[in-house]
Amino acid sequence: MSTAEEMTRTQKAAAILVAMGKPSASKLLKFFKQEELKALVEGARLLRTISQADLEKIVAEFEAEFTEGAGLLDSGDRMDTILNEALSPEEVNALMGVEQPTPIQEGPAPVWPDIEKLDPARLGAFLTEEHPQTAALVLSKLSPSAAANALLSLDKDVRNEVVKRMMSMAAIPEVATGIIEDQLRGRLLAESASRDTSAGQIRVASVLNEMDKEKLDEVIQDLERSGAPDMQSLRSRLFAFEDVIQLTQKARVALFDSISTELVTLALRDAPAALTEAVLSSIGARARRMIESELSQGSEGVAAADVVRARKAIAAGAIRMAREGAFELPSAQSAAA
Repeated sequence: MSTAEEMTRTQKAAAILVAMGKPSASKLLKFFKQEELKALVEGARLLRTISQADLEKIVAEFEAEFTEGAGLLDSGDRMDTILNEALSPEEVNALMGVEQPTPIQEGPAPVWPDIEKLDPARLGAFLTEEHPQTAALVLSKLSPSAAANALLSLDKDVRNEVVKRMMSMAAIPEVATGIIEDQLRGRLLAESASRDTSAGQIRVASVLNEMDKEKLDEVIQDLERSGAPDMQSLRSRLFAFEDVIQLTQKARVALFDSISTELVTLALRDAPAALTEAVLSSIGARARRMIESELSQGSEGVAAADVVRARKAIAAGAIRMAREGAFELPSAQSAAA
């Protein structure tokens, strides 16, 4: 126990501030200099229990009128509380000469954002082996687009059962959700981390898709001759404007429905007749007449670089729509065959 006789003036000042309570003490602390605040904190940390009698003696010495309080316990902790309310965390750390602690994350990171990044077919294959109720819970935790893509990869009977359970699902206890998260983390994500190379393939495909068709085919042939792995998977992610002719009529209509006639006209400059017909047969009659009229005037004054950019823009749109599930790229169909 700390007694009034043993305490220094700094310790007595700290005791009085603690006795004043947080609102009043917080206002006063703003008027102290940094070295004074540090001295107060250090003095408070050395204090022990202060009896009411000793507190009254200290108050009398400072000629103050304190009539409330039943003694003080853990003055150092109380001073910390006052400081934390009066000053920002950065100011407290600077005052005490300590570095800002790195926040410690409680428990493992949420598993759902990583699940959404998985290939829908891979996730669907995993859920097919699980109980429909488990599959329903997993899909209910995902974004609508990710859940929809995974659902489409399930067999019809399994899909119907999972959807029914999702519709009737009540609140799931946190304990049950935690168990499933642990299973997903330990089985699905751990396996994906060690085997899934889709991220690398996507990066490579994005580079190759920037090449013109002739160079792209040359690079692919070189890779195949060198024995590069997973070439079928890589091929399924490739698409050039010239591949439009290999799309189904339904896919071409969906693709060009959202593309301006100006961009289509530019992309078709000096294109082969078969490719031009494949594109024009996928758009409306009025737009076709406009494009044919423009093309009939020749390509004089049209920069080749602009034509290349237009074709890449259309190819990029096809890749995006295929990724969203609107249709399959011809390269993906060949890989699956």
